[in-house]
Amino acid sequence: MSGVQTIAVADGEADQRLDRWFRRRFPHVAQGRIEKMCRKGEIRVDGGRVKPAARLAAGQQVRIPPLPDPGEVAARPKPGISDADAQMIRECVLYRDDHLIALNKPPGLATQGGSKQTRHIDGMTEALCFGLDERPRLVHRLDKDTSGVLLLARSRAAASALTRAFRARETRKIYWAAVAGQPSPPIGTIRFGLVKAPGHGAQGEAEKMLCVHPDAVEATPGAKRAVTDYAVLSSLAKRVSWVALVPVTGRTHQLRAHMAETGHPIIGDGKYGGSGQENLGDGWGAQLGGEISRKLHLHARSISLTHPLTGARLQITAPLPPHMKATWDTLGWSEADVPADPFAEIE
Repeated sequence: MSGVQTIAVADGEADQRLDRWFRRRFPHVAQGRIEKMCRKGEIRVDGGRVKPAARLAAGQQVRIPPLPDPGEVAARPKPGISDADAQMIRECVLYRDDHLIALNKPPGLATQGGSKQTRHIDGMTEALCFGLDERPRLVHRLDKDTSGVLLLARSRAAASALTRAFRARETRKIYWAAVAGQPSPPIGTIRFGLVKAPGHGAQGEAEKMLCVHPDAVEATPGAKRAVTDYAVLSSLAKRVSWVALVPVTGRTHQLRAHMAETGHPIIGDGKYGGSGQENLGDGWGAQLGGEISRKLHLHARSISLTHPLTGARLQITAPLPPHMKATWDTLGWSEADVPADPFAEIE
């Protein structure tokens, strides 16, 4: 067991998430242990408490609490990825070159590990090396129940460039969703701020984002501004609509909270839209009943970006997951009937 130590973040390590920096320094320490040490305040940055997802800056001082020696955990075999999961994640690849990989993330599969999450994409990246020594790195996230385009970087240089592009909003993500009712006007912008409401349990399970009126964001502790563009692509008797969504900002659960706040929750979103099936056109009720799946109908349809190394412009599109494709077929909606970017004509 080591003692307490303090390590300075090197210039080449800047802009990394704390947990990933920690894992590279101490690969024998599990993700769950890192998160627990952050919650207890045992890991600190410049003397302050910090979350695992915090971005580090060059020169910052990271307090490292006593850690088990690598030999103490070596006796426990690290579970490898199963052959079935390796095949599954490789079949999700939409695009691959020497610098990045794009996946069509299945719904129900977490992006990263955490409390009670032992099966996740971050744990399957060893199956995505495709001949390189380094495992690809996540550069953004999707909610567990959201499907669609997810990018991974195949080198540290690509990861840094993609992270900067996301933070500078130089990438463009378009989501597709089925929502209750019919939003009006058919094209618009939602500007409610978001603030996190604590969940229950020791680890804050079931935490939820609450919407805050734009005028009240500055006066609400912890609230952050959030902006979502939306466009109605089709609707059925004002009971359900197919919408395109662009998260101008990238807050937790932003699209789900924003649509519910406007009275048009995403179909299958029990967390923000409830479980009611009484959805007769007024917008409320996140379930349609009948043959329509109760799963979340939110899909990261496409992403456009400038390639981090070559400078080429990329447009990557992900087909709908089976439950959403079945809903689209039931409602008579066709992917061929709508533009790839419904916002392009108004920009």
